[in-house]
Amino acid sequence: MSAAAPPSTLTNPPRVSPEKRNAIRRAIGAGSIGNFVEQFDYGLYGYMAPIMAPAFFPESDRTVAVLGTYAIIAVACLFRPLGGTLVGRWGDRVGRKKTLLWTIVFMGVATALIGALPTYHQVGVLAPVLLLVLRVVQGTVSGGEYVGAVAFIVEWAEPDRRAYYTSYASNSCFLGTLAGAGTAALTSWVFAGPALDSWGWRLPFLLAVPLSLVGIWLRRHIAETPEFVRATADGTEVVKAPIRDALRFQRRPILVYCGISIMCAILSYTWVTFYPQYLTDTLGLPRWMGLASNAISIAVLIPLLPLAGMLSDRIGRRPMLMMGAAACIVLVPLAFWVGERGTFGAAVASQLIYLVPEFFLTGIITVCAAELFATRTRFSASAIAYNSSFSIFMGITPFVATLLVSTFDTIYAVWVYLAAAAVLALVVVTSFMTETYRSQLGADKFAR
Repeated sequence: MSAAAPPSTLTNPPRVSPEKRNAIRRAIGAGSIGNFVEQFDYGLYGYMAPIMAPAFFPESDRTVAVLGTYAIIAVACLFRPLGGTLVGRWGDRVGRKKTLLWTIVFMGVATALIGALPTYHQVGVLAPVLLLVLRVVQGTVSGGEYVGAVAFIVEWAEPDRRAYYTSYASNSCFLGTLAGAGTAALTSWVFAGPALDSWGWRLPFLLAVPLSLVGIWLRRHIAETPEFVRATADGTEVVKAPIRDALRFQRRPILVYCGISIMCAILSYTWVTFYPQYLTDTLGLPRWMGLASNAISIAVLIPLLPLAGMLSDRIGRRPMLMMGAAACIVLVPLAFWVGERGTFGAAVASQLIYLVPEFFLTGIITVCAAELFATRTRFSASAIAYNSSFSIFMGITPFVATLLVSTFDTIYAVWVYLAAAAVLALVVVTSFMTETYRSQLGADKFAR
């Protein structure tokens, strides 16, 4: 199949009024806050897992306890496809705004309750069961949050700046992860010792309450997206069965998105959840150094993502994805090699090298989650695609990476895992993906 741009393309995008531009900025804030809360929770849980593990599992085997805590993330993420499909259906039926209001409520409550759970010492096996239930609730609702927020921002965005604007959605994820890392590091420093192990780890999870309240306020004070209003005649002509139509008419873009996003999920969540723990447990760095080096690299990436968005708005999505896949294969083993020096400087340097594939992939995977699909089924189709690939591999990657290093006694086993996904992405992008950066957003260009 040809990879040329589809017939319905944008050549002279309309000028945007100052009022519309202000509305776009508000839409970016309203859409991004939920991603921030979600990734704050995920990053916090990932960083605190080794500390939390003895609270929910027997302390006799630390490795088993840590693996069990990571496994709960993986199991919860298996519910994301179901949750994303249901939330996506609501988003295509009742609108983006109403749906995203409810997702942030459920996410905030589930995260905060983690900080109030009883321990294994108090209630036995019920403790990890309750933790799993809350993570399942979180995973189910979060399955629709990210793609809904991306659709919300893209459907408000100026046609020729979609990647630039959605880079802020990606940034909100990294800001959330950075906030989670910073909060975990600060908590570990302030409550060092028995206080951290017994109750100090609980406090950061309670921060989800005020964060969610801010999100609710932002989302209540923004209108429904103009694109959704236009495509559905102000909500009166919505698709009656968006899941069925997405699976019937959008199969190819769903599979394309799955093929390219697995790579980014493994890349990102090896970096932000597994690698800091590897630096501490295997290479012997103090925990604060592992977390701080990771936080520094995330802080460096954040201002780069809007630049990546602007670049992609000029040269397209496919070139960015291909360069990112190549960087995964070539540069990630170099990053691991540098990190093996076992110093704080090496830890920072290795993760700065790791930023190169992140630069080319992160924001582009984000905008593709909306551009590949037609407006009337965008929420449902993107939720199915995102959660059938990115969410599952996001959840299992810390567990798989830990298991690979434990089994093969080398971090390069993790690179092989990533490289296989990068090769798959290269095949999909070069052979099956149609360029979308100048396409009409609402066009059903990939149907059938």
